[in-house]
Amino acid sequence: MTNLMIRTLDLKQYTHGNSKQRAAFAEEFAAGLKETGFIILEGHGVDPKLIEKNYELWKTLFNLDVDIKKQYEGINGGQRGYTGFGKEHAKNRTVGDLKEFWHVGQELPVGHPLTSQYPANIWPAEVPELKQFAVNFYSELERVARNMLEALAMHFDLRPNFFADMIKDGNSILRTIHYPPLEELMDPNAIRAAEHEDINLITLLVESTASGLELLTREGDWMPVKAKPGQIIVDAGDMLSRITNEVIPATTHRVVNPEGENTARYSMPFFVHPYSTCLLETIPACISEENPERYPAITAGDFLYERLVEIGLIKK
Repeated sequence: MTNLMIRTLDLKQYTHGNSKQRAAFAEEFAAGLKETGFIILEGHGVDPKLIEKNYELWKTLFNLDVDIKKQYEGINGGQRGYTGFGKEHAKNRTVGDLKEFWHVGQELPVGHPLTSQYPANIWPAEVPELKQFAVNFYSELERVARNMLEALAMHFDLRPNFFADMIKDGNSILRTIHYPPLEELMDPNAIRAAEHEDINLITLLVESTASGLELLTREGDWMPVKAKPGQIIVDAGDMLSRITNEVIPATTHRVVNPEGENTARYSMPFFVHPYSTCLLETIPACISEENPERYPAITAGDFLYERLVEIGLIKK
């Protein structure tokens, strides 16, 4: 097994630091993504009570009868609302993951030019408080994501808002996930989330309610990852890997089944996406004789569609 450590960074070093501290944060962040694809973030300013309240409300939702939850299913290939147990599978697999989940996207004002491009959010009547707290949580995670992407632009010597502009009114998704306790009737070949890479630029993951997340190191070892209370895990996705010509590779990870106490697990990853018409083009500084350009330009919307087909959420 590898002895590699996941770097722990303090976002205040970037948001409240001087130019030297900000540059040091940017270099540490980029180095962490290149080494393991993951970093652990502290000092982000997201209120722990907001995280706790979201978990409380989402648990209430997932504990509703299946027939009630199914009323909110099938919205634009699962891009909003509920997706039932076992419906999603990892790319290149056919066995469904042992989870159910709910998607929340941008809440845009009436008349916004991107309204026609994004499905409207679906809010369950049975949990009336949910919208307020979920939207506030989404907004806070989007703020943290902007800070992280600004730091990444600094590392690559790009204009400060190079990445952050991509996610302004972007198609970012808050996915809340329920992994129920294992049962005998479940497919023995299935796990809670089979190995995969995230589709987006970066993912932010506040502490989950149970362990199980593992990353695949560059040396090919599986390494457990768990955020303590007050920490956020940040990892790199396919879109960032594409833009950087794999200078920052997307990180393979999974959620394994519990080996000890057979308990439920809840998590709330925030997938940071560009707006749909954003063109994903390779950064020139990431192209060299040793690392020639690997990918043609593609819009974020087209790239997302391709991946949703691959993981079974959209049928061709």
